[in-house]
Amino acid sequence: MADQYQYNTNEEKFVKDSHTKEIDLINRDPKLINEDVIKVEFEDVIAEPDGTHSLDGVWKLSYTTFTVSKYWCYRILSAIFGIPVALLWGFLFACISFCHIWAVVPCIKSCLIESQCISRIYSLCIQTFCDPFFEALGKIFSSVKVALRKEV
Repeated sequence: MADQYQYNTNEEKFVKDSHTKEIDLINRDPKLINEDVIKVEFEDVIAEPDGTHSLDGVWKLSYTTFTVSKYWCYRILSAIFGIPVALLWGFLFACISFCHIWAVVPCIKSCLIESQCISRIYSLCIQTFCDPFFEALGKIFSSVKVALRKEV
């Protein structure tokens, strides 16, 4: 009885921990999903070739303006739209999971079960009717010999 209680307690703890796990605030892309897409730096967008340089102050101020505006614009947009968009994505993936679990997989399993049944019936019909017929044809034509002659 105590073992069963321990098991249920561990199971409940596991369910609770899966919904309240710690979030890494340093590495926010541990699976590197956006590694090659979103990394846009100042040097990737604006570059002055040799012989065409702006004033050093303008270049430094442009760099600072680009970097700070990108940083704060992203922060403001994510603060305003992050939670509603996360809600929408959560809802979408929940619907996809629901459809997959409650419709797609059972439908595939049902088709596999039905096709197994049909396959057995088909195999039985072939073995009962076609196999003896073609064996008989094979025995009839096994004594036939074909000779080719070339007549001039």
